[in-house]
This record gives sequence, C-alpha cells and structure tokens, in this order.
Amino acid sequence: MEEKSRGRWKAVVVGSYERGDRAVTVQKLAELADFYGVPVSELLPGGAAPSPLGPTPKLVIDLERLQQLPKDKAGPLARYAATIQSQRGDYNGKVLSIRQEDLRSLAVIYDKSPTELTEELISWGVLDPEARRAVESF
Repeated sequence: MEEKSRGRWKAVVVGSYERGDRAVTVQKLAELADFYGVPVSELLPGGAAPSPLGPTPKLVIDLERLQQLPKDKAGPLARYAATIQSQRGDYNGKVLSIRQEDLRSLAVIYDKSPTELTEELISWGVLDPEARRAVESF
C-alpha cells in the first residue's frame, strides 16, 4: 500500500483504521475510498450492497438547516455532506441528495442504526419526515 500510494498511505495507519484502533476522519475515509476506487460505504462495517432491482429512494439533507446546528452535534454530517458536494461539484448550498448507502455510512459514524439516525436527523430538521419511507427498505 505504501509503495502504490507513493508514501501517501502508511500500512500501519491503514491497519489501525481497519482494526478500529485509530479513528479516521470522514475526509480521510473518502480519500482512502478514492485511492481504492470504491464507494465509502465499502470501507465501513455492515454495509450491504445496494439492490439492483430498482432505484433506491433518495434522502434530501437541508444544508441551510445543517449550518445552523452546533458543530459538536452535526459536525460529522456536515463534513460528510461537504465531501459529497466536493466529489459532485455541487455547491448550491441549499439541499443535498444522499443515497441509502450514504445514510448507512453516516449511521456507522454516529454509532446508530440507519433508522435511529433518520429519526435524529428529522428531529434536527435536517431531513423531512418523508425520509422515513426511504429507510423502510433497509
């Protein structure tokens, strides 16, 4: 890994991420996923592959409301959203559509189930209550 990344990624550091001995930031996780050429959700435990049977419902994050929340509460979500915006080149600043896989990744980051996190995000005013329908298929 060190050799292929030209020293960008140290094997000992990545190994400590894998074992859970060291915390990884959302930004570093996104960079690592990019290095491997896989979605972020593939690097997180418990992520199931999306069903190929049809489109998965989208969830819409209210970015304006997100900016009003305390950083200690919403910091991980804000960083994750910023990473997605950067990858997509989408900087409208009002809303951001995320996929079920994104919600699963965020749930791991927040140490909650996708359903619990959805309820919390609804209570924060970041997700519309309609988002509950999107997580029913989990």
